[in-house]
Amino acid sequence: MRLSKMHLKTLREVPNEAEIASHILLVRSGMIRKLVSGVYGFMPLGWKAARKIENIIREEMDNAGGQEIHMSAIQPAEIWQESGRWYAYGPELWRLKDRNGRDFCLGPTHEEIFTDIVRTDVSSYRQLPMNLYQIQTKYRDEARPRFGLMRSREFIMKDAYSFDADFEGLDKSYNEMYDAYERIFTRCALDFRPVEADTGAIGGSNSHEFTAISEVGESEIAYCENCDMAATVERAECIDAKPENEEMLTLEKVSTPGTKTIEAVADYLKIDKNRTIKALLFVTYDNEGDVDSYVAAFVRGDRTLNMVKLINALDVPEHTIEFADEEEMGYETGCVGGFTGPMGLTNCKIVVDSELVQLKNLCAGANEKDYHMINVNYGRDYEGDIITDIKTLREGDPCPECGKPVKHARGIEVGQVFKLGTKYSESMGAMYKDENQKDHPIVMGCYGIGVTRTLAAVVEQHHDDNGIIWPMAVAPYHVIITLVKPNDEIQALVADKIYDTLIKAGVEVILDDRKERPGVKFKDADLLGIPVRITVGKLAVEDIVEYKLRREDDKIEVSVDEAISKAIKIVSDEK
Repeated sequence: MRLSKMHLKTLREVPNEAEIASHILLVRSGMIRKLVSGVYGFMPLGWKAARKIENIIREEMDNAGGQEIHMSAIQPAEIWQESGRWYAYGPELWRLKDRNGRDFCLGPTHEEIFTDIVRTDVSSYRQLPMNLYQIQTKYRDEARPRFGLMRSREFIMKDAYSFDADFEGLDKSYNEMYDAYERIFTRCALDFRPVEADTGAIGGSNSHEFTAISEVGESEIAYCENCDMAATVERAECIDAKPENEEMLTLEKVSTPGTKTIEAVADYLKIDKNRTIKALLFVTYDNEGDVDSYVAAFVRGDRTLNMVKLINALDVPEHTIEFADEEEMGYETGCVGGFTGPMGLTNCKIVVDSELVQLKNLCAGANEKDYHMINVNYGRDYEGDIITDIKTLREGDPCPECGKPVKHARGIEVGQVFKLGTKYSESMGAMYKDENQKDHPIVMGCYGIGVTRTLAAVVEQHHDDNGIIWPMAVAPYHVIITLVKPNDEIQALVADKIYDTLIKAGVEVILDDRKERPGVKFKDADLLGIPVRITVGKLAVEDIVEYKLRREDDKIEVSVDEAISKAIKIVSDEK
């Protein structure tokens, strides 16, 4: 492609709304263009890079036995109501009506549609296993779109669904997709880590998230360098403090004026924060938006509540729970803002972190302004409706598998795999008959990759101050030929020779033949990040050109033929 003929508009200034490198560079390089908040279009170079990622995904999915189909992004409400997700998915589900008033949604994912296909077309165990996938535009009405392609309202996703006769078959399908994902992200040149993850609105039993390591990522992971433990912080299990053998002391109410925080009460009573009980108050809503119940969650004072664990413990959709108005909740339950404890509450669910059950003689709110209780003990003084791990695994806490201190890292979720089991097949009646003509629910898995988010993750991991540094496999073009003086006949002939020879060799090439200053061309070449740059300048008369890899600082002068052979070899080795 001759750059003089390409639709390309690069920017010298950083876009006002862009905060992270991938967003800044993809916009500045003219690869994506914003339409409205959270909605981006792809320009020629950006679209070529996105299709490179799609092609890697297709190759690996096809090699793993997947069959590609393509479904509509528009889905009828009835099929989501069958699965129970029309309400449960929440406000991110982009709902709309047709001219006849019938409800639809723009698909954020396609579990219901694929389940419907299989319940219609599959009747016998002989037709299983099966794996169907698509690469398609998805829609999620994000409350706060940000970071360009990282969290957008419209995005491209590969979603696949496996269908098996039993859970042993699901395990095999899951492992095949897990291995395929490792190959896909390796080919995309990502530094990534598979970690155990929460299943969220998709549901199911087990899940792994594939996380591209990046400080700007929204996913926080906990991992252990001593063993294989790795999980998102939302999913990571915690080890409870060891049970205490001390005797229970007499329960006492003590004056603690103005101590509405854990720090304040611990300082006032001269105790450690780990000797206190922290209260967090919530309200949940029903389908009509009315108050369903109040919730008081209790963790050790130095701990942080894990909201995902709490939501899972309550078994409620994420969008139906929020922090309660303390005064309103107080009228119904007896809690007192800043002085709430687990004793004497009424009309609310009490969720107690499992760690508190074995700890002795703690301090908790007295449900009375300016008063706390000391020597509070579970079983004797209070009980919980739900007892489970609802705390966050902190950096430095013991690993739940080997006990060594864990570390934290941030990353970008680029893919996730789920064991759905029979969640959708049972609710939607997707059954098969075994060899004895007995009906069984089909056992399912689902597997997603964010294509556009993967594109952004590649840029986050592969850039410098001057621009993008595309890995060969996903680069929109392999080589850029910078023609210093397009009006110089010898330079133009040499550039054309290199261009034509590389194209015949199967190398994707841009020839920058624009009538621009050399400095502009060099800056654009760095910004666009094409892996190999061949500069045709004043030494062309001697059959000499400059050869440079974008990822390296050094540049060398070589013969035209040597530049061609070096480019062909590196493209063949790395694409």
